[in-house]
Amino acid sequence: QVQLVESGGGLVQPGGSLRLSCAASGTGFSIRPMAWYRQAPGKQREWVASITTISTTNYADSVKGRFTISRDNAKKMLYLQMNSLKPEDTAVYYCTHDGVTWGQGTQVTVSS
Repeated sequence: QVQLVESGGGLVQPGGSLRLSCAASGTGFSIRPMAWYRQAPGKQREWVASITTISTTNYADSVKGRFTISRDNAKKMLYLQMNSLKPEDTAVYYCTHDGVTWGQGTQVTVSS
């Protein structure tokens, strides 16, 4: 039983930054890899970044160098630091521990 709640989204200008958070409840957070995905209306949900139990990270080419995924196992929190945001980053962002179940998502809109 895992519950995930994303937060931190909002409206930001191109080039701006946002920090997304995902709060996990339940047990086993520290032994599960985590990931961020995003989905724009009418489009497929796409993988953005992942982090292993020992904080090894991987990123989609579209965000590499701009986004940073991190985790705090003591707080059972997952983060996504998003810098140099572009309009194409506009989407609902979701966190997941298994690629199947998700939180409610948080909207990120990048627009001038």
